[in-house]
Amino acid sequence: MCIEAMKTKLALITTSTIDKLALTAVDHVYRLSLDTDTDTDTNTDTDTDIDLEFVVVSDEELERPYRVIIHNDNVTTFEFVINILVTIFAVTFARATRIAYEAHSRGNAYVCTLPLEQAKSKVFKAQYTARQQGFPLTFTIEPE
Repeated sequence: MCIEAMKTKLALITTSTIDKLALTAVDHVYRLSLDTDTDTDTNTDTDTDIDLEFVVVSDEELERPYRVIIHNDNVTTFEFVINILVTIFAVTFARATRIAYEAHSRGNAYVCTLPLEQAKSKVFKAQYTARQQGFPLTFTIEPE
């Protein structure tokens, strides 16, 4: 999910909505405490406080992670692979060099772990750019 879409989702949860949820939760807890006050149990050692915490979680955070794997070929240059890894996958130059060498020597290499939609987007950009330059660079995505 892109940053703008996340901002839009967060904008939909306004302060008044959160305030209403908090007041409803507090009212519910208050009613629960009134109900328990009428019990004949006089044990005061029991901790009956309820802590409420609201956590805003994006769809990406809930999504299962996927591994991006780069595959070796006999045509794509090291320089091009390193450039793709640095510019599209945002890895450091040193790490991109290690990934390119590992893919060359072992046949494939782990690039990164991302949510599925983000992994698909980056793999598409990388392979599209490679095809425009005449390289058969290939990536795969697999569940972690």
